[in-house]
Amino acid sequence: MKQVDRRKFLKVAAAGSAGAGITACDDGKGPASPAIVSSAPTLNWRMTSSFPPSLDTIHGAAKVFSKAVADMTDNRFQIQVFAAGEIVGGLQAADAVTDGTVESCHTASYYYWGKDPTFALATAVPFGLNSRMQNAWMYEGGGIDLMNAFFQRYKLYGLPGGNSGAQMGGWYRKEINTPDDFKGLKIRIGGFGGKILSRLGAVPQGMPGGEIYQNLEKGVLDAAEWVGPYDDEKLGFYRIAKYYYYPGWWEGQAMLYFFFNLDKWNALPPAYQAIVRSAAQTANTVMMARYDMLNPPALRRLVQNGAILKPFPEAVLDACFKASNEVYAELSAANPDFKKAYDAMVAVRNESYLWFQTTEATFDTYMMIQQRKRTL
Repeated sequence: MKQVDRRKFLKVAAAGSAGAGITACDDGKGPASPAIVSSAPTLNWRMTSSFPPSLDTIHGAAKVFSKAVADMTDNRFQIQVFAAGEIVGGLQAADAVTDGTVESCHTASYYYWGKDPTFALATAVPFGLNSRMQNAWMYEGGGIDLMNAFFQRYKLYGLPGGNSGAQMGGWYRKEINTPDDFKGLKIRIGGFGGKILSRLGAVPQGMPGGEIYQNLEKGVLDAAEWVGPYDDEKLGFYRIAKYYYYPGWWEGQAMLYFFFNLDKWNALPPAYQAIVRSAAQTANTVMMARYDMLNPPALRRLVQNGAILKPFPEAVLDACFKASNEVYAELSAANPDFKKAYDAMVAVRNESYLWFQTTEATFDTYMMIQQRKRTL
């Protein structure tokens, strides 16, 4: 379809849609864009983020989402994004949506695992899924509907809203050679990962990103995990704790979530609901793509500045894996909601690795060998 005047097109679309509410216009520059009929409501919502603007990849996903909604509704549906602390604190974002303080938020669902550990499964759990598996579960494996059956108890409707991919295992002042090296280790780590490490004798510490550096410097912390190279570089941890471990087994991926007040969501016209779903999926794709572009050069710079990359020894991973499975068994026995979602996730994980090891891993391994040979 040739480029046309958007407002003229909207007028024509409104006349020809016969109450359908939405039609599509392809300008040749990308996916078809919905054209909303003139009777569509004008809405102004607020979205509180759990993240500061300095985390431009994560906070930026909410901006991508907001812009997509506005673009697809000819600015009839505006969602203003507020940084953590501007309306409520970052860890209160979902609560603000539940109680109607704001219509929506952008957060990590595992921040609320203290209310119910089932929340964690929508974002990440130790030795869970990678980012592609998580997408497969959510979009094609019934994960979105399954999690929303749980979220509705908190007056929330949720959609995937970005992913960090596999995270790093954090920064340490000393080497981790055996599981015993975690005993007494004061490490900044939150949520599920902290619960597992505490079983190995570590002393998990919860604190926001802005406080980590000074506590490492003062010796209040022995180690700290954050996200990955791009975000970690900004915080300068390599100047104090030089050992940079991988992988972050507690977050083989970390899916962010958009939460909407359930009453507000249900009141949206179906066309607007479709647009919100599309915009959220766009944000989910863009955030992962940005990390995949930004992390490689950041990792290179960190090593050049003195970071020492170290893989967790297999014995350490084995101990953490064993402790994780013990916790999962305990939670599944006590919490039917957790068991239902966890079993669904495990089914996806087991099937996916059967496939991934056949060709994906083989292809990637071969290409990595070529990189080491400098033939790429």
